[in-house]
Amino acid sequence: MTAVALCRDCLLEYTDPIAGGRCPECGSPRLIAHRELNRLDIAHIDCDAFYASIEKRDDPSIKDRPVIVGGGHRGVVSAACYVARLYGVRSAMPMFQALKACPDAVVIRPAMAKYSAAGQQIRAIMRDYTPLVEPLSIDEAFLDLSGTQSLHKGSAARTLARIVKRIESEVGVTASVGLSYNKFLAKVASDLDKPRGFAAIGMAEAPEFLATRPVGVIWGVGKALQGKLRRDGITTAGNLQRMEEAALVARYGSIGRRLYHFSRGRDDRPVSPSTAPKSVSAETTFADDIYNLDALCRRLWPLCETVSRRLKAKNLAGRTLTLKLKRADFRQITRS
Repeated sequence: MTAVALCRDCLLEYTDPIAGGRCPECGSPRLIAHRELNRLDIAHIDCDAFYASIEKRDDPSIKDRPVIVGGGHRGVVSAACYVARLYGVRSAMPMFQALKACPDAVVIRPAMAKYSAAGQQIRAIMRDYTPLVEPLSIDEAFLDLSGTQSLHKGSAARTLARIVKRIESEVGVTASVGLSYNKFLAKVASDLDKPRGFAAIGMAEAPEFLATRPVGVIWGVGKALQGKLRRDGITTAGNLQRMEEAALVARYGSIGRRLYHFSRGRDDRPVSPSTAPKSVSAETTFADDIYNLDALCRRLWPLCETVSRRLKAKNLAGRTLTLKLKRADFRQITRS
């Protein structure tokens, strides 16, 4: 099968690209080439270090500096730019650890209204090209571009390049794209070439590509399940590929089916623009450690009221109540 290439700058599509070459039209090195490029139409778009990128957009003086978006000394990192990540700063890291790793970082309190407005602007751009947009968070979404080729006069890959060019020029942030034939692999692909990247995973290569990946690459496999799998001698998707579905279901329950199919690159979930919220929550960070149970209960009650208001506003009811408590050593306890 002949490889197809796309220039992400001038949007030229052509065949038989030269490895490591440049666009024959504009000379750009920003090419993506793949044998199945014009046959893939499920995508995942994920903005790069979104909160930090918005802050850099609004204050050019910090463009080249390490930026951390998060709470005070007792809080956690909400987002870190790629410069800060070079120092080891990561999302959800306690702020005191982040500042110890990167003491010269610019720390900015989250401005959720501003981020939400930018996220809505990005969502509107996506919906200009397909109604099948399934948001995952404020700055990422799945898109199904099947059947749009004639409308947009080009492959899904070309349309995606147009979308991220518009996000960059109109919103002022960059985004990375993962393109594949299902949602699972599109999400995996979007992490392969960050920031400002574009990666594709085709059907022919998927099982071999996944074989060497850790089991944690499979959606829904968290630390607890990874530990259980590791104790059973299963550390890669390739290990799962050698097992029968019935054996995985018998050992791990219903998620065994997902382990079986996803490890082989199979995912039949549709891109659903009307996905219902999976949870409604509220949380807070205390300025000082609180050890008194009555004092904790007094702090908990307003959070309960906030969750209640948010549920009522969305006309939702809950099935499971979960309480998260973070200890002084930043270990988190969860009970449901």
